[in-house]
Amino acid sequence: MLMSQRIGSLIRVAGASRQKHTLPELPYEYNALEPVISREIMSLHHSKHHATYINNLNVAEEKLAQAQAKADTNTILNLLSAIKFNGGGHINHSIFWLNLTPCKTVPSCPFSQAVEKDFGSWDNLKNQLSTASVAVQGSGWGWLGYNKQMKKLQIATCQNQDPLQATTGLVPLFGIDVWEHAYYLQYKNVRADYVKAIFDVANWNDISQRYEKALK
Repeated sequence: MLMSQRIGSLIRVAGASRQKHTLPELPYEYNALEPVISREIMSLHHSKHHATYINNLNVAEEKLAQAQAKADTNTILNLLSAIKFNGGGHINHSIFWLNLTPCKTVPSCPFSQAVEKDFGSWDNLKNQLSTASVAVQGSGWGWLGYNKQMKKLQIATCQNQDPLQATTGLVPLFGIDVWEHAYYLQYKNVRADYVKAIFDVANWNDISQRYEKALK
């Protein structure tokens, strides 16, 4: 029900505005996250995979606008899966790039306190998020999110490109992309090594800011 309501909202927004989505620039070079993530992976992931989600989303929203103008309900419904998949891919990756940094960062005091309260320790947070991310069957994402109703941090996973907030209601703070295109060229089939290493380039400044914004 939650997903249906949010997809409905997405359709209304898409129909009301036809401003096209564009590929966001990275705040660092493709080779900046080495050796954790190679230049080749970053280049392909950003310029090819993310760009494809955006292009397909723009096409789907254009078709949606045409279908809405004709009150073509069957076509509108048929477009839902493309909008969900490609829109989710765009949302997820736009967060993912900012969740990463080549610079050394530290979490804010409010976020650190929340981690201690909800997980007991940083090691517990990392272990639980890593375990959940590695265990995703097929393709998907591991997430640290904020539950506004329960006022606590929470770990969740999403299949494919399902966006966290639209799927679960959790506010996304830190996402780990466990699609094979995010790591296979470098880590082969050892997803666990990739997930463990990604914490070395986590942007705790960005994650902390997302947490503090979610509190408002």
